[in-house]
Amino acid sequence: MTMLMRTDPFRDLDRVFEQLTGTASRPTVMHVDAERDGDWFNVHFDLPGVDPDSIELTVERNVLQVKAQRQRTSKDGVETVISERPMGLFSRQLFLADTLDTDRLEASYDNGVLELRIPVSEKAKPRKISVGSGNSGRKQINA
Repeated sequence: MTMLMRTDPFRDLDRVFEQLTGTASRPTVMHVDAERDGDWFNVHFDLPGVDPDSIELTVERNVLQVKAQRQRTSKDGVETVISERPMGLFSRQLFLADTLDTDRLEASYDNGVLELRIPVSEKAKPRKISVGSGNSGRKQINA
């Protein structure tokens, strides 16, 4: 089973520009791991410090989109000395294979990690097909 991820060749250039200017021209990317575990496809997104209520998860056809927001809290009389952690909107799109059942997708958020569990669809699971012999033993295969 394969899953295609949208890549952005300009992401590193944008990141350097944002660090130099202190501006965010586009949503910050979130890091992701994906794995197949038997009949499940698991995807883990790093989103430390994100309020779970800010996470927006949508699936349209086979495109999974995750958006989340992390905001810096400011206090009166407190001066920021170092500010390196990315803030603002985080976004990621994944193109999922047709072999995944996105109608039964499960999502949870714990310790800064958004975990998605997507079952492999029944039609994509391996199955045994019996083979008959001769004309009398022919069996029709409905796939």
